[in-house]
Amino acid sequence: MATRLVTAIAVTLACGGAALAHHSSAMYDPSKLMTLRGTVTQFRWTNPHVTISVMTDAAPGEEGQLWILEATSPGNLSRDGWTRTSIAQGSRIEVVIAPLRNGDHGGWCRTVKLPDAGRMLEC
Repeated sequence: MATRLVTAIAVTLACGGAALAHHSSAMYDPSKLMTLRGTVTQFRWTNPHVTISVMTDAAPGEEGQLWILEATSPGNLSRDGWTRTSIAQGSRIEVVIAPLRNGDHGGWCRTVKLPDAGRMLEC
């Protein structure tokens, strides 16, 4: 019985550390804000973080790039005026992000401008 208890405590502590690490923002670089323009390929209104997938506009002679962006939770975004239909697949957006430090195509959403709707949303 004592072995089971020790094992249960060890597993709980190990998982708890992973959960805390998930909510760190250390992977993003807020000192290097960048603006992306493109088309939304997916908008996921899910916990713990809303995600926006954007295919960026292609530079001449190049292809667009898929970026996966995170925002805060649906509850937090709702308090700032967002809804699950604020952004539709196929929408044109201009988004300011804090990019991933490792250079991958991802980042933390700061603001979203919807030019066709004439709206600006804070992330």
